[in-house]
Amino acid sequence: MKQVLRNERGMALALAIVAIVIVGALVAGALFSGTQEQRMAESSRFQQQSFGVAEAGASELIRTWNTTTFNGRRAYPQDSAATIQWTHAPSNTGSFNGSVFKLADNLYLFDVTGRDTMSRANRLRGGGFNQRLGVLTRIKPLQVDIQASLTTGNSDNLAGQATVDGNDHVPPGWLTCGPAGPALAGVRSDKGTTVSTSGQASVVGSPPVLIDSTVTDTTFTKFGSINYTQLSASANVTLPGQNFSNSIGPAVNGAGQCDMAVQTNWGDGVNPLGPCGTYFPIVHITGDATINGVQGQGILLIDGSLSVQGGFQWFGITIVQGTLKTAGGGSTDAHFWGATMVHDSVNFGTNQLSGHANINYSQCAVLKVLNATAKGALMRSRSWVQLY
Repeated sequence: MKQVLRNERGMALALAIVAIVIVGALVAGALFSGTQEQRMAESSRFQQQSFGVAEAGASELIRTWNTTTFNGRRAYPQDSAATIQWTHAPSNTGSFNGSVFKLADNLYLFDVTGRDTMSRANRLRGGGFNQRLGVLTRIKPLQVDIQASLTTGNSDNLAGQATVDGNDHVPPGWLTCGPAGPALAGVRSDKGTTVSTSGQASVVGSPPVLIDSTVTDTTFTKFGSINYTQLSASANVTLPGQNFSNSIGPAVNGAGQCDMAVQTNWGDGVNPLGPCGTYFPIVHITGDATINGVQGQGILLIDGSLSVQGGFQWFGITIVQGTLKTAGGGSTDAHFWGATMVHDSVNFGTNQLSGHANINYSQCAVLKVLNATAKGALMRSRSWVQLY
C-alpha cells in the first residue's frame, strides 16, 4: 500500500515564497514599464522642447533680420551660407545655431538646429536632444510710391544745365542690371505747383512733368506698413545735420574689408565690385545737410533740407522732408541715380536745381536698394520642414 504523507508542515512557507516571487515580478514589471513610459515621455518632451527652441531661433533671426549679413550676399552657391553661432533662445530653454542660405534675390532658407538645456544628457555632458528645422523666408521690400525721377510737394526751378530725366538709366559699372525698363515722369508734383526751366535746363520723361493730385504728405511719410519715423529708427547710420563737405565715401579696414563702423561710409555705388559695393545702408540725417563731394548708396533720409554741391553722387532712394538745392556737378554724370523725393514740409519753398546737376531715374538702383534694405517675413503658407 502507498503511504500518504499526512505531515504538511512547511508548505505555507513555500507557497508564500512563490507568491512573493510572483508579486515581486509583477511589481518589477510594473516599475520597469512605468520607468520606460516615463523615459519615453521625458524624451518626447525634450525632443519637442528642442524643436520649439529651433522654431524660436528661426523666428528670432527673422525678427532681428540683419540686412548687412543676409541681403548683401550673392545667391548660393556663389556665396557660402551665413553661419549663425550658438545663441541662447529668448525663452532660456535652450540654444540654437545654423546657417542662412540666399536662394534668390527675395528668397532665403534658414537651417536651424535647436538644443534643449533641461535634459540630463545636456546638463551632464553638454549633449541633449537636437532638432533641425528648415524655414523658407522671403524679404518684404519697402513700398515706396515711385512714379517719377523726382517727386516733390512744391514747385521746382531748374537752371543752368540741370536735368531731371525719367528715362531708365543703368549706373556706370553696374553689370548685373537687366534691360532698361519703361520711362517714368521726369518730375511728379502736387496740384497747384509749377516746374520751370531756364538756360539749358531740361525735364524729360514720360511725361516730362506730371501734376498729380494724389501726391500728398503720405507719399513722403508712409511706405506700406512702415512710416518715416519707423524707417528712420532702422537706419544703419544716424548723424546730426551738418556740412559734410567731401567727407562721405567708402572706407576699408586693414584686412581689405568694408568698414561699416565708419559713420561716413555710405557704401560704394561708383565701384560696385569693390569691398563696399554690396553695402547699402539706410542713412538718417536729423537736420539740414550740405554735401559737396564723393558718393554713397542706399536710402538717404533727410529730416531737414539738403544742399548738394560739387560732384557728390547718390545711388538709390533719397527722401528729403525739407527742400532740395543742387549746384555744380563737376565731371560726374548725375547727382542722383534712382528716385528722389522732396516733401517741402520743413522749409516751404521752391526747389532750386542748377549747374550740371542731373537727377536720373534708375530702376536697377531702386530695386537693388529695396532688396538690400528689406527685412525678412514668414511665408503665408507652410514654410518649414523638419530636417534630419
